[in-house]
Amino acid sequence: MSDKKTNINVGSFSCPLPIMDYTTIQMAHGAGGKLSADLIEKVFLPCFGNETLNKMEDQATLENPNGRLAFTTDSFVVSPIFFPGGNIGELAINGTINDICMNGAVPKYLSCGFILEEGLLIADLHKIVVSMKQAADKAGVQIVTGDTKVVDHGSCDKLFINTSGIGIIPNEIDMGISKIEIGDNIILSGTIADHGMAVMTTREGLSFKTQITSDTAALNRLVHKMLNVSTEIHAMRDPTRGGVATTLNEMAKSAQKGIQIYEDKIPVRDDVRGACEILGIDPLYVANEGKLIAFVKKDIAEAVLAAMHKNEFGENATIIGEVVDEHIGKVAMKTPLGINRIVDMPIGEQLPRIC
Repeated sequence: MSDKKTNINVGSFSCPLPIMDYTTIQMAHGAGGKLSADLIEKVFLPCFGNETLNKMEDQATLENPNGRLAFTTDSFVVSPIFFPGGNIGELAINGTINDICMNGAVPKYLSCGFILEEGLLIADLHKIVVSMKQAADKAGVQIVTGDTKVVDHGSCDKLFINTSGIGIIPNEIDMGISKIEIGDNIILSGTIADHGMAVMTTREGLSFKTQITSDTAALNRLVHKMLNVSTEIHAMRDPTRGGVATTLNEMAKSAQKGIQIYEDKIPVRDDVRGACEILGIDPLYVANEGKLIAFVKKDIAEAVLAAMHKNEFGENATIIGEVVDEHIGKVAMKTPLGINRIVDMPIGEQLPRIC
């Protein structure tokens, strides 16, 4: 195979066409796993890379004369657009708020862009818009600008939404992946895989004694409670696409630290675990939309945990592991039998169109 690269020229701009394993976009490129990382590292970062973007946080931290701002954007293409526990609109609001507050920022303003397919029921659109307003009001944010486009029937799956958000970072807060330290405790705010299995079981027509519902929720008030305990929270992420396993792998790689977790400490609902077993999916790799992972200085971890337990979205929070100076850049999980295994980042797509 030739290693020769093709140059793309736009005016005075030149960027070599990257060598990749695929010549076309695959569904797995949007799954948050290895192919997503490959796309970002080989296509987007070489062209767009800068000091802010290269930090690869869920949001950009922007300096301005009046203080620091957090800025983020996200797109939502979940199918079906209605699922147990939520819908695409509520998901878009909550997901964007969570990305903003994962660096300690207070979410303030959102934008919403809608791509509507010809034939979408106005009643369905109205229901979604109302749920977005309710979610924004509950989180204390305002939707201040937006855009609407309509495409031909068959050009879009009913409705796609893009949201962007801005928040204010308090002066005393300074967190990010680079702040992670050896010995930090890793806190997970609750049960995993709820959202992914709610969407997947609806899509596949599976039924259980109890209905699996999405965990979609805005976590800004939970984050506020945590930071009221201490500012020694070094980093946070919401484990959405690719689940807890992918998020921890991304953080281990970026921080160049080892991560040790314990299988029996990771909370999974019985019905969710059953659905995962039926579908042959590891819950560690399933998307969440109302959970966070926090890297916290060891001596304040229990106090942070106690504060989380007083919030409705942190009732099941638990310490699942710690940062170690072994297996640098990798995640290891100890099973109840005492066996330690590497938890890798997924390559393929397990759950397409999940958010």
